[in-house]
Order: sequence, then structure tokens, then C-alpha cells
Amino acid sequence: MEVVYRAVFMFAFLWVVTRIVGRSSLGELSTFELLLYVTMGDFVQQAVTQQDFSVLSGVLAVGVFALLTVGLSYVNWRWARMRPIVQGVPVIAMRDGEPDLAAMRRERLSLDDLALSAREQGIGRFADIQLAVLEVNGRISFFTRSGSDSSGAPESSEPG
Repeated sequence: MEVVYRAVFMFAFLWVVTRIVGRSSLGELSTFELLLYVTMGDFVQQAVTQQDFSVLSGVLAVGVFALLTVGLSYVNWRWARMRPIVQGVPVIAMRDGEPDLAAMRRERLSLDDLALSAREQGIGRFADIQLAVLEVNGRISFFTRSGSDSSGAPESSEPG
């Protein structure tokens, strides 16, 4: 039964950590971030099972994590008011070609990251962007002005 308690605690801890880390880190992981999460997974396994390598402890720990994940999905589906707490809310990073630097700072999203995402979607200039939204999954959605020429690289007003 101790494995169940440890699994519940570690699940809650990891949920808090991923909420603190932020969406921009979850959209696409760098090599370092991937290694960090893999290492964290090993530490979680050690903390949950206390080096108990029995099959039953492993199955129990994974089962608890799976049930908690399904439970959070159900909470998101059933009670819309819980979605902002569990998943977060989309954040407007740019409106009418002007970046919202305060919102970007809160989400730890740089202008370079915003420009990279814009280029990946074929948007040439920040001025062409009507709205840029950092979604809850870490991806950025762009809404452009109709009829704009989007050739070239997005402008960046970030110093350095």
C-alpha cells in the first residue's frame, strides 16, 4: 500500500513541476530537457518503489499513475471550471504585430522562439500576425491578416 501513496505523491509532484516549468518547455523538448525528464523518471521510479524491483510494485506504480492520468482527463472533461487549473489557459503572446512582453516573460517565451515558430508556419514578418496564442500544449497558433505578404524572416526587436 505504501507504493500507492508514494505514486500518488510523486504524480502530484510531477504535475506541479510540469506546470511550473511552463508550456513553452513542453511544446518541443531540447536534448537537455529530454535528458532531464528521463532522469526525473528514473528518480521517480526509485522514490515510488524504494528500490523494490518486484513486478508487483512496478505494475502497481504504473497502474496508479495511469488511473490518476485518466482521472485528471475525466475532471477536465466533466468540469470545465477545473480545466484552467489542471491544464492552464491559452495565453496571447502577440496582438496586431506587437508582442505582449509581459505575458511572454511570464511564460518564459522569448521573441526568438516566437519568430522561429512564425517562420516554421511560413510567416515572414511580425506585422503580418494578427494574433499569436501560446496554447496549453506548448504550441503557438498564429492568426494572420488576410492578403499579407509573408516573405522573409520575422522581425525581431529583441536586443542582442
